Amino acid sequence: MNDYTYLIDLKPKGLENFSASYVIKGNRASIIETGPTLTVGNLLAGLKEIGVKREEVDYVAVTHIHIDHAGGAGTLLPHLPNAKLLVHKKGARHLINPERLWISSLQVLGDIAEMYGKFQPVPEERILIAKEGMVLDLGEDIDLTVLEVPGHASHELSFYEKNSNGIFPGDAAGTYLNKFDMVSINTPPPFHLEMALSSLQRLIQMKPRWLYYSHFGPADDAVKKLKNYAARLKLWGEIILEEMKRGESLDVISERILEKDPLAPDVVDYIKNHPIFSRGIIIGNVYGFMEYFRKSMT
Repeated sequence: MNDYTYLIDLKPKGLENFSASYVIKGNRASIIETGPTLTVGNLLAGLKEIGVKREEVDYVAVTHIHIDHAGGAGTLLPHLPNAKLLVHKKGARHLINPERLWISSLQVLGDIAEMYGKFQPVPEERILIAKEGMVLDLGEDIDLTVLEVPGHASHELSFYEKNSNGIFPGDAAGTYLNKFDMVSINTPPPFHLEMALSSLQRLIQMKPRWLYYSHFGPADDAVKKLKNYAARLKLWGEIILEEMKRGESLDVISERILEKDPLAPDVVDYIKNHPIFSRGIIIGNVYGFMEYFRKSMT
């Protein structure tokens, strides 16, 4: 990438190339994404490996509060004495008191949430509310600018880094399967299609060179990937809405998606054999669209 941006592969249960934290270092450092509680030890070990002292970290920024992105925040912060947790105002209260967030994680993810580990509360005084346009100055002309990009979640953030012309999109730009250089749909409920498309258009207009995916890794041809992802969201929306009007079930609609937006056989095999992606990634994402359309029809 460059000499001030580092990727730490969080390796939940040893699973590589799935979940990333990034460290951006000027005179001070910022971490983007904590990952779940399970991987906090791996993140701390990664900091040591790249030579970043714990007291040098001023900010821990999370793109949204889903368990795989922010679940470890409450466990991580006691190890970083000077760090503030940067989070959208809609997500802050759920990290201060994460009980409802934990329950919803269990409902959606079941034993995967159990594997990730329970949220620990974040002290309110350690939280910094992220706002559109806020700049995190890390020194040495390195900074991060906050972007509000709702859609995947109502409280979704991305972070722009000017020197590399790169964006840390969280899940706003989908899931990057770096083995195949392709982006997969990521639309679990509650998902909002129109917001997601508007956010993607905004990112496209910024003309970034790089996307630093939380799932997983840096990707070039950023504008092309953003445009392709927006086109696929539109395609899925058209297919799903048409099938819903016919009264088709979730399972049938999921089959239609695979017929009309086919994946390469090696990608299908990869997803089927992946310990997390195999757990209903297509059905879960279709369900996100269906819930969106049901709400928009009422």
